[in-house]
Amino acid sequence: MSILQVSGLAKAYGGIRALEGVDFDIAGPGIYGLIGPNGAGKTTLFDAVAGTVKPDSGRVMLQGKDVTGWPSHRMARAGISRTFQECRVLAEESCLDNVLFAAQPKGLGATVRQLVTRASGHRRDLREEAMRLLSMVRLQDYAHQPAALLSFGQRRLLEIVSTFISSPEVFLLDEPASGVNPALLEVLADFISAMYAERPRVFLVVEHNMEFIMSLAQDIIVMHQGRVLERGTPAQVQASPAVMEAYLG
Repeated sequence: MSILQVSGLAKAYGGIRALEGVDFDIAGPGIYGLIGPNGAGKTTLFDAVAGTVKPDSGRVMLQGKDVTGWPSHRMARAGISRTFQECRVLAEESCLDNVLFAAQPKGLGATVRQLVTRASGHRRDLREEAMRLLSMVRLQDYAHQPAALLSFGQRRLLEIVSTFISSPEVFLLDEPASGVNPALLEVLADFISAMYAERPRVFLVVEHNMEFIMSLAQDIIVMHQGRVLERGTPAQVQASPAVMEAYLG
């Protein structure tokens, strides 16, 4: 049984067909890249898989269960979490509180579950884990500082850490390297690799930084004009005439 399966996924916005029947299957844990030219449909695909938008047709299967069209909070509870291109953090809250807030259950029934988990031991363990994750991306010194003080690249790292705290089955990372300087890129790559080694899950990463994604992922899915154009190892994808044509026109 596959962890994540997308079959015939389609989505249109007026006359613009963002997804034209996307099909792919992710059988097991791994770091997977999702690349393609601008307008290929990558973010719309993430939106449909994570429940931000409802697809017009097709199916999203999570560990054999049909989750097509579920709202984002329900997708999160099922085990799918994502980051966004525009980097979403609570700027006025401390970095530690950003991570702790992300760990709280969302949606219907969340209040009851939060009451159940308010035992001091649970709060202490969660706080320790949040601090450990912040230290892995070199943000421990900012733990009690508002996120507004961080650079854009540091905010990106904070958002990613906040996604990881809930330990979902599928991580959808939308352009995590965007706006991140070379020094922090190394921190980011090390963090993703360490998290995968520690908690083998599906890491699906949309990225335009080819050097970054080709060195990080072992399996690359290429999209073009709303469809999957190619899939293979980084070497296979880089050698594909179809991929070269899609990028170079």
